[in-house]
Amino acid sequence: MHNDFRQVYLLHRRAHSDSQLMLNMLVEGVGHLSMIARIKGKQSLKHNATLRPFTPILAQYSGRYDLKYLNTFELAKNPLLLQGKQLYCGFYLNELTYRIVPRNEPLEQVFELYQTHLNSLTEQADVEPILRSYEFQLLSALGFGVEFDIDADGEQISANLSYQYIPELGFMPTDTPHYGFSGAVLLAMAEHDFAKPIVRTPAKHLSRYLLKPLLGNKALKSRELFISR
Repeated sequence: MHNDFRQVYLLHRRAHSDSQLMLNMLVEGVGHLSMIARIKGKQSLKHNATLRPFTPILAQYSGRYDLKYLNTFELAKNPLLLQGKQLYCGFYLNELTYRIVPRNEPLEQVFELYQTHLNSLTEQADVEPILRSYEFQLLSALGFGVEFDIDADGEQISANLSYQYIPELGFMPTDTPHYGFSGAVLLAMAEHDFAKPIVRTPAKHLSRYLLKPLLGNKALKSRELFISR
């Protein structure tokens, strides 16, 4: 039973019955939870307007098992105003989080990580560094991160060397630079500095490679929003 109010964000919603919604919520201090909300009567329009993406919500829920019941909820703050590319990126953050963050596991840091990057989308026109930062930090929070400043042998990454990524081991020095990553690029990734064009392409390729086992063969629908835009 949870009698206190917690801040939550809606990641995904779908109809559960004529008067109920199945919600996937990211809950402050808790993690990813599935909830059922009853939406009917005079308050249905208001409730539907509140249960929207990118909207900070104060919620009270209950339930001893994996599926919770959303009892009471209200706006915590005004919804974030995302438009154009920032809006597509917001949908990407939601879908990625919904797909790879396990439900009902104590992953407290994911909420703050999500909120920080979501707010960044309203503040920065250059969105790609925000996406890469979120992807790599989310992977680390889930236990699938990589060390960008230390190689597989425990040595400091050198900006003057090239490295190849070995799954489950890390980065190993290589004599074939065109198949690997420059040390300078890896050190930039270690600082979550994805502003330089030379860092962006390898960072994007690596993040997709690391995310693929978690996403499986089902493509992210939100990625389609970026095609020809």
